Amino acid sequence: MNLHEYQGKEILASFGVQIQRGLVAQTPEEAVAAAKQLTEETGTSWFVIKAQIHAGGRGKGGGVKLAKNLEEVATIASQIIGMDLITPQTPPEGKPVHQVLIAEDVYYPGASEPDEYYMSVLLNRASGRTMIMYSTEGGMDIETVAEETPHLIFTEEIDPATGLLPFQARRVAFNLGLSGNAFKEMTRFVTSLYKAYVNSDSSLFEINPVLKTSDDKILAVDAKVSIDDNALFRHKDYEAMRDLREENPVEVEARTVGLNYVDLDGNVGCMVNGAGLAMATMDLIKQAGGEPANFLDVGGTADAARVETAFRLILKDPNVKAILVNIFGGIVRCDRVAQGIVDAYKNMGDAIQVPIIVRLQGTNADIAKDLIDNSGLEVHSAVEFQEAADKVQEVLL
Repeated sequence: MNLHEYQGKEILASFGVQIQRGLVAQTPEEAVAAAKQLTEETGTSWFVIKAQIHAGGRGKGGGVKLAKNLEEVATIASQIIGMDLITPQTPPEGKPVHQVLIAEDVYYPGASEPDEYYMSVLLNRASGRTMIMYSTEGGMDIETVAEETPHLIFTEEIDPATGLLPFQARRVAFNLGLSGNAFKEMTRFVTSLYKAYVNSDSSLFEINPVLKTSDDKILAVDAKVSIDDNALFRHKDYEAMRDLREENPVEVEARTVGLNYVDLDGNVGCMVNGAGLAMATMDLIKQAGGEPANFLDVGGTADAARVETAFRLILKDPNVKAILVNIFGGIVRCDRVAQGIVDAYKNMGDAIQVPIIVRLQGTNADIAKDLIDNSGLEVHSAVEFQEAADKVQEVLL
């Protein structure tokens, strides 16, 4: 589950991570009130107005601007709230902005120059360990840094048995070239950040930039936080932060009926039971010359109602030119699935305008194939994996 910047910062601050303070606003009037409150609490006279959407690169699209007085706060907030913000990470039409974060200005003059760093905490799937990735090149796209100057990216892997050790936090500060009080502050920042990552059951923290202020404080100026969906039962307060307006409406609908659905950009809809088989099915579609339009795991109870719901979800995508149903009947019998497909097809009537290829393997697979072949419906049955691929290729030509 992805969070807005202001929500991510709330979580970081609850674990002692120093952040750029701010208040969220949904109208220009609220933005001005938030700016006044920030001035009272922090003494800041300049403000950063940040669009709150689930996408990076907001500054490039005009979603992050500096206001030097309250009049500019009102003007900029009215420009950003309600706009369709287009960034490299949004759809071509952009994403509507419903709220902004009014943040304090932390780039104030002082004894030393402010400096920006990049830092993220994530799982290294190759080693099965949490990893801190960091760089001196903050404020930039980390992909660009990795491509052009990979030697400026450092990693620190953490043994889950011991957690982050003090010498590792110090090594991060050392590699970033810090000294004196800034070194101590960075060590404290890294330690708190790791603690927040573990205890919040997150799958990703990305802080870009981490700022060393002119008076050697270390702050999280931005925060991209993703919480592991499988751990939300332990964090009801985090689950309440979910903003459904930022999510794909079809994925939201699928989740409410207990289906695992992920929208993709292809032309062949997939309905599969089991995540592993779903991944293999998407590979099959690619080899057949198609592109998967979705990931959809119907689980172990593929009855008529569930199959019909899955079909309706898949067909909401206008790019779908065919549907491939690939079911392995272990717990669930294939003939029951086949009957569910036939019943769902009849219930939906003219709603299905694309060819459907069905491959059923497992318990009673032969009965299932007869059911589909004798149904009189425009449903193509297959037994072997390659046979299903060939039929997909046929209907796409």
